[in-house]
Amino acid sequence: MASMAELAPRGVYEPDALIASDIAAYLEGHANKSMLRFITCGSVDDGKSTLIGRLLYDSKTIFEDQLNQLEADSRRLGTQGQNIDFALLVDGLAAEREQGITIDVAYRFFATERRKFIVADTPGHEQYTRNMVTGASTADCAVILIDARKGVLTQTRRHSYLAHLVGIREIVLAVNKMDLVGNDQAVFDTIVADYAAFAQAIGIEHFRAIPLSGLTGANVTSRSDTMPWYDGPALLPHLESIDVDADRAGLRPFRMPVQWVNRPDLDFRGFAGLIAGGRISVGDPVRIVPSGRSSKVARIVTFEGDRPSAIAGEAVTLVLADEVDCSRGDVIAAASAPPEVADQLLATIVWMADAELVPGRGYWLKLGTQLVNAVVQPPRHVVDVNTQAELSATTLSLNDIGVAEVYADRPIVFEPYAKGSDLGGFILIDRATNATVAAGMIAEPLRRAQNVHWQSIDVTREAHARQKGQTPRVLWFTGLSGSGKSTIANLVEKRLHAMGRHTFLLDGDNIRHGLNRDLDFSEAGRIENIRRVGEVAKLMADAGLIVLTAFISPFAAERDMVRRMLPEGEFVEIFVDTPLDVAEDRDVKGLYAKARAGEIADFTGISSPYERPTRPELRIDTVRETPEAAAERIVEHLLGVWTYDL
Repeated sequence: MASMAELAPRGVYEPDALIASDIAAYLEGHANKSMLRFITCGSVDDGKSTLIGRLLYDSKTIFEDQLNQLEADSRRLGTQGQNIDFALLVDGLAAEREQGITIDVAYRFFATERRKFIVADTPGHEQYTRNMVTGASTADCAVILIDARKGVLTQTRRHSYLAHLVGIREIVLAVNKMDLVGNDQAVFDTIVADYAAFAQAIGIEHFRAIPLSGLTGANVTSRSDTMPWYDGPALLPHLESIDVDADRAGLRPFRMPVQWVNRPDLDFRGFAGLIAGGRISVGDPVRIVPSGRSSKVARIVTFEGDRPSAIAGEAVTLVLADEVDCSRGDVIAAASAPPEVADQLLATIVWMADAELVPGRGYWLKLGTQLVNAVVQPPRHVVDVNTQAELSATTLSLNDIGVAEVYADRPIVFEPYAKGSDLGGFILIDRATNATVAAGMIAEPLRRAQNVHWQSIDVTREAHARQKGQTPRVLWFTGLSGSGKSTIANLVEKRLHAMGRHTFLLDGDNIRHGLNRDLDFSEAGRIENIRRVGEVAKLMADAGLIVLTAFISPFAAERDMVRRMLPEGEFVEIFVDTPLDVAEDRDVKGLYAKARAGEIADFTGISSPYERPTRPELRIDTVRETPEAAAERIVEHLLGVWTYDL
């Protein structure tokens, strides 16, 4: 059979000289090769892109036109002599080529006679650590590069820590640029000893250290005579020999997150998804999580037709024997070993956004096909990647690795990350920008979440409302300090009380004297202030009351959080719209003057932002409308939306 080199030596081959059977045999053998996904990572300018370019070149996967362009680009960008700048094969962005750095994750495919490879070249700059995490999330192996001249650096430790954190157990320590230190064994041994001490401290049980030069090719695809003291394998043969346990997911209990309910007609109803773990056969008992309903598999449908069984990594549609309630976000699992369910979790979080974590603020949490609203508590600690010390912190900044509690607004289906990334790894998404801000690895559920259950109560919130003859409402007054929120809210309550309505007014200053006196006025403190007020307002609404709240509540995310606590239509956002200069003129407490003098930090409108409501139920213009007129209009609005007669 023709070899790969004969079939495609840098794109030069003679199709007419090949026998069709040779091509078919080669393609069949190529399709059956095992696949290794690996990343290259490390510090800036350690030679990651050059090494990958060398692997592509030496494995003869560069076509002739690519080679010609590579040579031209190398000359244009200043490569001297006959040398080729192999990094240009991977650095595809113009900014990367101009700066000589990697910014984005570059994925490349190549193959040898023994194996297929997908390699991710990840950036070394600290500001692009988020991209490294992306590349590591699907990798089987991490090639950690170290510049022999520089030794183990902070970013080397950070990338190693992250690779180990996301579950990569095959680590290759590639000590690069050995030609620039005279191929000195002592330099290599010192670096390996330094790294070994760090690796042991973070739990890396083993790694393979290889001295090499990506530029010259020494010990990349074959052993080099320039380092006779090294008796181990070259990099590529070692990568070919790594045992990738392709069936490791198949050894786990069956799990399939439901992506889509397939209902093309009234006679067919199936649940489509990618099998995350285990094996499933027709007739197997399954359980729908989190509902707990049980059934059996009646059919396994694929694009090619029905099959008797399927394993991890395959996309299938399962038809169940019973009509059970199951939708996107649910998980179909082995009945005898279902995954866990909880709404409070302990997780390790890698923060990837320029803006810091705001504890208590709502973020979207995406885990598999599940999407829930979640808040992150102040971290228990952050990890110093150099010393592994656990440092106290109140938030997470760019590239921080911390351990924190995560509270979801409803139970989610999960497994600890150590058992599998499919149901153990999640991302956090900023609700306002839809930007991914963090990656998380679930450690365990919080036991208090399993020990606390909702108590069934016979007197329902509907019964409380009927007794009072009114529909509960939360009238949420928001606006700048001095806008007149409390004044208008007080007038509204007086009118409602005179009409026989059951009300209660929660005022910002009053709450700060009692329930929330432990909170400061930082962004995190304000968010927690509103969360507590929202919970109290919800309980009062459950009791059938009309609750009025007068709080600056400057952030849209927290106002939306309270809205989501209540049934549709019960939250009424009232924007008391007052220009900043008018609010300052009304400032009888002198707070604005103190804020402008720097005596009050984080003051809304001066040193802290106010996010104006975009679609409030009511907008009050206090420049054109008196407090009395505004109160009358609010009451008239409520008269038009109340369900129960007044």
